[in-house]
Amino acid sequence: MALDPASVLAKVMRVLHAFGADDHGLGFAELQRRTGLPKATVHRVANDLVEAGLLDRVDGAFHLGSHLFELGMRASVERTLLEVATPFLEDLYERTHEVVHLALREGSEVVYVAKVAGHRAIRTPSRIGGRMPVNATALGKALLAHAGEEERIAVLRGPLERRTARTITAPGRLRQQLDKVVETGVAYEFEEGAPGLVCVAAPVLDPQDRPVAAISISGATPRFRPTDHAASVHAAAAGIGATLARRAALAEEGLT
Repeated sequence: MALDPASVLAKVMRVLHAFGADDHGLGFAELQRRTGLPKATVHRVANDLVEAGLLDRVDGAFHLGSHLFELGMRASVERTLLEVATPFLEDLYERTHEVVHLALREGSEVVYVAKVAGHRAIRTPSRIGGRMPVNATALGKALLAHAGEEERIAVLRGPLERRTARTITAPGRLRQQLDKVVETGVAYEFEEGAPGLVCVAAPVLDPQDRPVAAISISGATPRFRPTDHAASVHAAAAGIGATLARRAALAEEGLT
């Protein structure tokens, strides 16, 4: 059920959602512009959020507060996923020294929840908590490929966002790639999200073959050849899925 726009909670959510993944702080005027709320309302809500520790105010600019991170880490699904996935992500990084991601899907976007990168890693448009369109990422294709048909159709009907000249925006072509992902177990991205960036991803599936998350390795072309790492990514995703399933089974038996 949608929130009543006039409710206090709706106004709080508008203020919190005004912050983008790349923002390092927003001044009052910019916060008011992004929310579209009256100045007095923004002033009252922002001050209340500062008091609650959900926003910080530094040198006149507002920042998302550390308490938000703490609350996010208490979310059981994401916390368990991160605990299980982290060793697999670190292993992939040690094998390749390229950028390794863990992501979830929300509608037509992927949300990055973990990123492992070293000093030589290529610059990527990804940020923890940031989003990218599913059609422009290997992660998104891996997740959408294993989604239900209704969810697939909803995304394919678009609009499909273009990020580079190579982004796939034709629904028929994207569907063909999704079918190939189901067949092979991996998805690829060739400069579709950012120029010079290529990627291979695999879905983390539950025992019913539903997508829980996806992991990927990204690198610079022509140094990085994603097909060379398809087996490693697929094996790591399968390992994460098996470990999550084992934990869930133990929890049901009351052994954890």
